[in-house]
Amino acid sequence: MDENKNYNEAEETEEDDGIVVLLDDEGNECSFEHLDTFELNGEVYVVLLPADDEDADEVLIFRTGMYDDSDEEALFPIEDPAELDMAFEEFKSRMADEFDFEE
Repeated sequence: MDENKNYNEAEETEEDDGIVVLLDDEGNECSFEHLDTFELNGEVYVVLLPADDEDADEVLIFRTGMYDDSDEEALFPIEDPAELDMAFEEFKSRMADEFDFEE
């Protein structure tokens, strides 16, 4: 995937009371609860939980970065499975007291 497509899929548009609204690649708004932001190995990660799905048991993890040499920060999907696993393990260790993670 190219960076432009990643940006469109995960554009941060609003953050209020822990709710983040992202636009998908078709321009539809999706609401997420912001669970955590942390730095790991020089990258900043954001962990979100779908806000509209009360039964959601999976989180989304994005890497932050600047979009196209501008001053606009964006969220990018993590495509490398090893990086995603590493970020999820860090999230689990940070939130072990707040969530009951399945092994």
